[in-house]
Amino acid sequence: MISTARLPAAQPVRIAFRVDDSTEGNPENNFQLELPELEKQLEPFPPCHTSKESMQLFKQHCKIAKEYQEVRKEIAFLEQRKQDLIAKLEQAEKENVEEKAAMLSLEYKELTEENQSLSMAYSGYKEQLENLRIQYQKRQGSS
Repeated sequence: MISTARLPAAQPVRIAFRVDDSTEGNPENNFQLELPELEKQLEPFPPCHTSKESMQLFKQHCKIAKEYQEVRKEIAFLEQRKQDLIAKLEQAEKENVEEKAAMLSLEYKELTEENQSLSMAYSGYKEQLENLRIQYQKRQGSS
């Protein structure tokens, strides 16, 4: 007799039955279903072992339940992969921002040094120009 008692969700579901009594010695005709993560409302009801239609329906339900679990596992895997890729993208963006900041900092330092160099050259040229003016005025005054 097949029990229809429900098991707690944490326990794996294992259903075994034989298609007919003439195959008792042949273990290949025993059907087992293990769907530990299947929600209770989606678990197949045990079939009526005297009805071929019930057995076929049960087997179809089991097949669909297994496919459903495979799809759920694939979705979970893809969700995890998505999260990993988002984390990598955020890390790459962070590294890119840090790299850009370092480049800008280096460029700022180079431009500051160039500015100081140009300011010193400007001061030197200004001083030379002033000296040349003074010399020119002295020449003008002595002639």
